[in-house]
Amino acid sequence: MKTPDDVAEMLRLRACGWGLKRIARQLGCSHHTVKDYVAAGGLKAFKSPERTKRLHGLEGWLRERFIRHRGNADVVCQDLLTETGVAVSRRTLQRAVQPYRQALKAEALATTRFETPPGRQLQIDFGERLVEIGGVKIKAFVFVATLGHSRRLHGAFSATANVNRFSGCGCTNLRISVVHVGGSFRVVP
Repeated sequence: MKTPDDVAEMLRLRACGWGLKRIARQLGCSHHTVKDYVAAGGLKAFKSPERTKRLHGLEGWLRERFIRHRGNADVVCQDLLTETGVAVSRRTLQRAVQPYRQALKAEALATTRFETPPGRQLQIDFGERLVEIGGVKIKAFVFVATLGHSRRLHGAFSATANVNRFSGCGCTNLRISVVHVGGSFRVVP
């Protein structure tokens, strides 16, 4: 693309009766370039090629799947191929779902955390994991307590998923967790 001054010079020289090749030699460009600018009568606006997009008409489907899979474009790409038969590159799909990714981020930032005074609320989570102990794989159960205000953590493992081991009157792990994270043990009626 030529500068506006170059294009104005092309038009001025053409108006003086110069030929396209002579103008091109004078300005150091192709005579095809001069021909295009003279035919356009000045600067040409860049025009991107008009072509249909492979994902045209699938915007609603993409949005639904992207939200369903919590922003995982790889899984959406696999679903796209199996369900619609449309094969696109990972980058093409990433460009198509970019507005939805921004919406997911905005939604995540818009969530309000419920706050309580220090030491007043404790969140309890349970989970399980296969671990290798002495060369034998066993299922270990984990108990994690998180204090609401400070987000301090305490965890404990068990070989059984017996809830009574972690809660209730004989709950040593729960009491230890509350004390460990700086709270006071109090039952709310």
